[in-house]
Amino acid sequence: MIITKRALPRRLFLRGMGTALSLPLLDAMIPSLTAEAATVAAPSKLRRLGFVYMPMGCDVTRWTPRGNTLDDLSPILAPLAPVRQHVTAITNLELRNAYPGTHATSNAAFLSAVRARLTESSDYYLGTTADQIAAKQIGQDTQLPSLELAMDLLSLVGQCDNGYACVYQNNLSWSSPTTPLPAEAHPRIVFERLFGEGGSAADRRAALKKRASLLDSVTDEITRLKNQLGPGDRAKVAHYLETVREVERRIQKAETDAAGTKLPDLDRPAGVPASYADHARLMFDLQLLALQGDVTRVVTFQLARETSNRTYPEIGVPEAHHPLTHHGNDPEKVARMAKINTFHVSLFAEFLAKLKATPEGNGTLLDHSLYLYGSGMGNPNIHDHANLPILVAGGAAGKMRGGRHIRYEKATPLANLHLTLLDKVGVRLDKFADSTGKLDDLFEPLAI
Repeated sequence: MIITKRALPRRLFLRGMGTALSLPLLDAMIPSLTAEAATVAAPSKLRRLGFVYMPMGCDVTRWTPRGNTLDDLSPILAPLAPVRQHVTAITNLELRNAYPGTHATSNAAFLSAVRARLTESSDYYLGTTADQIAAKQIGQDTQLPSLELAMDLLSLVGQCDNGYACVYQNNLSWSSPTTPLPAEAHPRIVFERLFGEGGSAADRRAALKKRASLLDSVTDEITRLKNQLGPGDRAKVAHYLETVREVERRIQKAETDAAGTKLPDLDRPAGVPASYADHARLMFDLQLLALQGDVTRVVTFQLARETSNRTYPEIGVPEAHHPLTHHGNDPEKVARMAKINTFHVSLFAEFLAKLKATPEGNGTLLDHSLYLYGSGMGNPNIHDHANLPILVAGGAAGKMRGGRHIRYEKATPLANLHLTLLDKVGVRLDKFADSTGKLDDLFEPLAI
């Protein structure tokens, strides 16, 4: 690493025709002989916190690792093999405040760990979620304090649990007990929120026709910037811009494919890939870009809504997801549900591999990030909220040692994990929801 005396600002943007493209952390942004140089150069600080929600629980027998390590991965977790050393599985966490056992409360309690008010009206009430508590501290210096993403384009009012307002199922993030934060599933809108101008959705679509690629509009600035950088930084910028270009290309291709479809599809507007896997990978790539460019440091991503009737023909599961979870212990239905669980984990594993392949400082983007992957429901056949399927990934900069399976003898509040993760990104709380303490065995003690 070459550290210069004169540093570029960390919040450096390339500005073009109504666009602002942030850049990843470069050596040239680190001033020499300062405390900041020492902090950023060494992988000693966790900077980002992400949450990925898997709906409707899983088949716990195919999820739970067999030993205390991840050397012998369970069938559902098998796709994690290439990144297992960066992942910890945790068994016997629970959400007591999600009972009486519903899909709405599974989603609502996952990041809040509090009981949702029983109402179908506008007087809904929950609690501030862990991601938003983090965003209020570690997200205030970024363009977006937090980023809320989903895979479902419509808030389906008619498919919600009786007695509970649909906001409980549609929103993972709440900035206050009465303020749910809607998630965005359209990749073009997310891309422009990260790198383009504001305005209504109609304004953004109209603007697409008036300008070419985002990168084309900042070509001159890119050229000038490269003249100020060393070889390592130039390579880092080139790789980052190639990733931006690839995301743009895939969005444009999806729009072209959708525009050529003769039959109308109200559930899939232009710009959304037809394949679930392609759509999910694109949403994960947008997260990577947002984290790498320090556009945001807090992300939530809902892989599907609770009660989702999405089918997965691409993996040989043409049946709707939700009915399969009410399997009545039918072995064939359980196996197909587990196949969906494995598919979701495989997409997360691909994302982790990309974070690992992205250098930052003396480590990687994965080292400086913490991601929680899991569900607010355990066994979906009986709608329980015990023994939740939970993974924690990344975190090497905070001394998290992966490749482990932590089993708690007694049921332990999921809120304990939230309290722990918040603490590791610098958010100090004495208590979160029904927490009883931190999970001290998740991280190694920091050397003093």
